[in-house]
Amino acid sequence: MSINTIGVIGAGTMGLGIAQLFALNNHPVVLMDTEIQILNLALERLKQYTNSVLSGRVSSLITTSTDIGNAKECDLVIEAVYEDESVKMEVFQALSKVCRESVIYASNTSAISIDKLATCVPNPVNFVGMHFMNPPKVMKLVEIIRGSKTSDKIIYTIRDLAISLGKIPVIVNDSPGFVSNRLLFSLIGEALHLLENGIADKEDIDNVMHFGINHPIGPIMLADLIGLDTCKNIMTVLYNDLHDERYKPPPILESLVLEGKLGKKTGEGFYKHA
Repeated sequence: MSINTIGVIGAGTMGLGIAQLFALNNHPVVLMDTEIQILNLALERLKQYTNSVLSGRVSSLITTSTDIGNAKECDLVIEAVYEDESVKMEVFQALSKVCRESVIYASNTSAISIDKLATCVPNPVNFVGMHFMNPPKVMKLVEIIRGSKTSDKIIYTIRDLAISLGKIPVIVNDSPGFVSNRLLFSLIGEALHLLENGIADKEDIDNVMHFGINHPIGPIMLADLIGLDTCKNIMTVLYNDLHDERYKPPPILESLVLEGKLGKKTGEGFYKHA
């Protein structure tokens, strides 16, 4: 299947990063969100995070719109909105009314069931998970999630597309948290339990993983970079679906989220950020 024009729903950190990645690889992109102010801010950030030599070409390939109807010309539409099941389902229900029958629907969800989201579109054989890591232009992995009805043709099309972007695709079956977040949040959750129980302070927990296990960053600092609200939402999905205490958001995480200390994006989480 030929994929040229890409629709991206959601102009936040991940949506903008996905749009930038495709534009860097010469794909026309329609970036959509609910408010023009969000889109304008996204375009300003795009210039900041794109090489000045490439900035003009990348910007020229990205058009913005608050009208989801503009998805009708897209070959692939990637949803990258807030990690909330009901919001994502509303997006796909709206897309199903405007997209071509042949469109490929993809969700950048990091934990929510692909099969459940696929119930919102008329052709679930064309529905796939396409989980990019943050930031998309740098991180090599794309986790491709196969729903129970996703066709082989779609899986291999998305795999080849990911390779054309310079990424390493892994294909996994639909399951809560897939592979990446099942592994990651068992680690983050255990690190937070160690901190909460006074076994070690956050710096030492992070240093064990950084210098002892050779991870590029410790799990508590990583939680701050992901966003503590996002971590809480993903852990809640995993806990509700798997009933595994490892994924239950610990009180120390819940408290910081209630205080609005969400990590790097707010300037403070477990760490303070400049």
